[in-house]
Amino acid sequence: MSIQKVMVIGAGQMGSGIAQVCAMAGFDVILQDLKQEFLDRGMGIIDKNLQRQVDKDRMTSDEKAAIIARLQPSTDIQSASEVDIIIEAAVENMEIKSNIFKQLDEIAPAHTILATNTSSLPITEIAAVTKRPEKVIGMHFMNPVPVMKLVEIIRGLATADEVYQAIEDMTKKLNKVPVEVNDFPGFVSNRVLMPMINEAIYTVYEGVATPEAVDEVMKLGMNHPMGPLTLADFIGLDTCLYIMEVLHTGFGDDKYRPCPLLRKYVKAGWLGKKSGRGFYKYE
Repeated sequence: MSIQKVMVIGAGQMGSGIAQVCAMAGFDVILQDLKQEFLDRGMGIIDKNLQRQVDKDRMTSDEKAAIIARLQPSTDIQSASEVDIIIEAAVENMEIKSNIFKQLDEIAPAHTILATNTSSLPITEIAAVTKRPEKVIGMHFMNPVPVMKLVEIIRGLATADEVYQAIEDMTKKLNKVPVEVNDFPGFVSNRVLMPMINEAIYTVYEGVATPEAVDEVMKLGMNHPMGPLTLADFIGLDTCLYIMEVLHTGFGDDKYRPCPLLRKYVKAGWLGKKSGRGFYKYE
């Protein structure tokens, strides 16, 4: 399975990051989104990231130009007809992802691998809407994509061994570390991380300590680079709530019950850094 041409669906923070690392690794990349303004914003993020590398003398202006030249923005999903792998990085919503995969399955050539960057949704369920479940796989990058080394590779029930191998090889070409994970809610990363964040929110909700105190304990006591509540604000409290609900529904276990304070903040529109207010205020 030779992968030369890549398509990334979604030009948001994750999608633009995935497109950037693929282009940096020498792949030709189509970055697709619904609107030109989303593509312009995504390409702007990539340009800024690469310029930072040039300013720090980690790459030349010519190398940057070559990377940008390998990126082709597109609003046309029909571009899927000319690629070897498609990595979907759309919003974390099963209905939206299922619709995208149904479309891709119709358009993409028979050999094309369909990968999803979902952080918690079942790969097997996404694969079931296609006629090629053996070619569907999870490829969960961490945020920010250009910096973080881990990619969780998640097999669905029907994922073929050669598809897994192709994705593992590609991940290494991207200068990332592939880790194989089975298809369970939240995989490993979010199954361990989100209940910790949720528990940190409970300590605030129950009046055990302030958000600042909770974060300080975890940073200084557990050597975490940032506290769980700061991290939750960066991830987005709506995303944290959604993943907790996926875990709660998927396992039917009360230990994954989202904290009422988390629900309250999301309903208030306090979503963290992106909305200017979460557990902390942002200018």
